[in-house]
Amino acid sequence: MVIAVLADIVGSRQLEDRPNAQRVLDDTIARVETDLPLAKHPLTPTVGDEQQGVYGDLESAMISLLMVQLRLPDGIAFRFGIGVGEVRSVESIHGELADGPGWYAARAAIEAVQARERRAMPRTRTWIVGAPEQNEVGESMIVASNAYLLVRDELVGAMNERERRLTYGRLIGRSQQELADEEGITQPSVSKSLRSAGAAALIEGVAVLRGALA
Repeated sequence: MVIAVLADIVGSRQLEDRPNAQRVLDDTIARVETDLPLAKHPLTPTVGDEQQGVYGDLESAMISLLMVQLRLPDGIAFRFGIGVGEVRSVESIHGELADGPGWYAARAAIEAVQARERRAMPRTRTWIVGAPEQNEVGESMIVASNAYLLVRDELVGAMNERERRLTYGRLIGRSQQELADEEGITQPSVSKSLRSAGAAALIEGVAVLRGALA
């Protein structure tokens, strides 16, 4: 199975310091891949505000993209299009070009995210589209995964920056006391923040996805 991911920067034209934003994005992706390396080819800038990455399975892609969302600071965000299908390289005098139905599906998924953002779901950040004739991921699994992603994005979108940091820390196995020391707050405050943000549901969801990879 091959999972193609396109990521573009939300509101890239409105960013006051685009070069600094790109450094933050690059550092975030590198940190996620260090803490939990799941990508076959990590998200890499291509042109403009777009990045491309490849994952070996849908579960890995969904976990990794959540980690990126949680790690990013306020004011900088990605939207993600996940395409299920074949990817291939096309030779060019400028080097290899990414091609194949997986990438076309990822592009359609990005467009689906944008359409939902314009409607009643402005916090939507992630969507999955299966390429025509791909048979590795069933349509029912894609539908169920999209339903999960809608709720997940809403939960993450409602978090403040500290709540996202704390959730990220718990996902990579750090104790509440370690996180409290880092944030300069008490352990009960960490527990309260995680509880009020609904972090337990995200953490348990990742545990379920990782169980599918075992």
